[in-house]
Amino acid sequence: MPRRLSSLPWLAAMVSTGSGAPSGPEWEALGRRWWSHVEVLADDRMEGRETGSPGFARASDYVIEQFRAAGLQPAGSEGYRQPIDFRVTQLDPTRSSLELVRNGTVRPVELGKEASHIVTSATAEQVEADAVFVGYGLSIPELGYDDLHGLDLTGKIAVRVGGGPPEMPSALKAHFQSPEERVDALRRVGAVGSISIQNPTIPELPWARAVTGLLMPRMELADPGPGGFRPLPVAIAFDSASAAPLFEGSGHTWSEVSARLGAKGPLPRFPLAVRIRTRAGVSRRTASCHNVVGVLPGADPQRKHEYVVVSAHLDHLGIGTPINGDPVYHGAIDNGSGVASILEIARAIHDSGATPRRSILFLAVTGEEKYLLGSAHFAAHPTVPGPLVANVNLDGVWAMFPFRALEVLGVEESTLGDDIRALAAEAGVDVHTAYEPDRVLFIRSDQYNFIKRGVPALFPQIGYARGSPEEKLAHEWTRERYHSPADDATQPVDPAAAARFNDLQRRLVLRIANADARPTWNPQSFFNRFVR
Repeated sequence: MPRRLSSLPWLAAMVSTGSGAPSGPEWEALGRRWWSHVEVLADDRMEGRETGSPGFARASDYVIEQFRAAGLQPAGSEGYRQPIDFRVTQLDPTRSSLELVRNGTVRPVELGKEASHIVTSATAEQVEADAVFVGYGLSIPELGYDDLHGLDLTGKIAVRVGGGPPEMPSALKAHFQSPEERVDALRRVGAVGSISIQNPTIPELPWARAVTGLLMPRMELADPGPGGFRPLPVAIAFDSASAAPLFEGSGHTWSEVSARLGAKGPLPRFPLAVRIRTRAGVSRRTASCHNVVGVLPGADPQRKHEYVVVSAHLDHLGIGTPINGDPVYHGAIDNGSGVASILEIARAIHDSGATPRRSILFLAVTGEEKYLLGSAHFAAHPTVPGPLVANVNLDGVWAMFPFRALEVLGVEESTLGDDIRALAAEAGVDVHTAYEPDRVLFIRSDQYNFIKRGVPALFPQIGYARGSPEEKLAHEWTRERYHSPADDATQPVDPAAAARFNDLQRRLVLRIANADARPTWNPQSFFNRFVR
């Protein structure tokens, strides 16, 4: 299937002018070897590496081959593999509809263009219920903040907008926007489901691409366990550009609400003057896939049964709606790049002859794009006997510009922040925290499943200075390439930047593995609550 050369002038300019990266120990050559892994993983033959697909199986074979070459021992439950069973649901648009009913008048909602069902194992075939606007829909006991308090939501559908008040601590805002926390809060007040409206102030996927993902197969763990995600009968996503009809007749307008986004304090909350009538045709099946797990055993008899986990997700979105004639969602940066980085980190440690005190476990997980399923299964069912003491998760190595800065999610939460700040200072690299806290990226990648098990974790990425040309490039990449076929192996990258980033992560992993003490959560961290 055809892949296109970049049509983005800003990327072409990066290549023609050079990266500007400082010379070093063969940074360019090391970075090109890193990119060679991405080229394999993002090739059309991998068919977008969807969880459970033949393309994913071919990609995992490649990773296992590379693990073996890097001297990693098998650490799965079946060799290098940890099998996982899934329940799969997919929306059938021909058997689905969504209508707004007001005073006996029915207004059809155009599925795909204006809104979409989000199907799960609990999706009801038909529901009709009143609706209540619940602002951000957050319920945070630690702050005495509850958008659901005092509202009659029994048997009703809660309508909310993404995000939260800007003054709210980002860790709490992220945690309580996780699907589990949102659903649990709605279940406690008797709601039958929710409608989420895209927040137009948060830089995210354009609606046309976001809805493409909603139409792809969705997965859940066949055995979610006692604390696993249990969805509600109704889940619907609305494009913000189409949200106005939800508010008609309520005494409030979507324009009024959206004008308040980003302002301090909660949004207004009120009953809506519509009933939501849903019909969802859902096909159901099962599937199997696997994580890929390899380990470099530790050398210290007292610490070799403690494991530092270096993770990246191997899956992507598979084959979907064609864009510019290409149906393959290649997932080069997201997340062939992160997998390539853990392969290069493993190879570099092996080639150096290093003998870390703790064991280092390299984990390529499946099901991240299905909401972190592979890492959830591994964190609940580790394939190694000892405790997991730290996680460094690599999801999207944005090697689009020189490596002068790091964005590190979690840098303020644990002693791992001290480690990466020290190494960044040695490398002359600035460290930033979350640039866009309302995107709640800290709960949207695999480190979060380790955090919920009490394991300190970091999510580092190549960063940029605020207001810089690099920031503009990053935002344009999200708009033009993220979760689209254009995230392919033809896009220009800065190999030296990737190599320097990988080397810093290598040094971080070894520093953690060789330290006298395990990493710990900082006393003030919200995530201390998960320590077991």
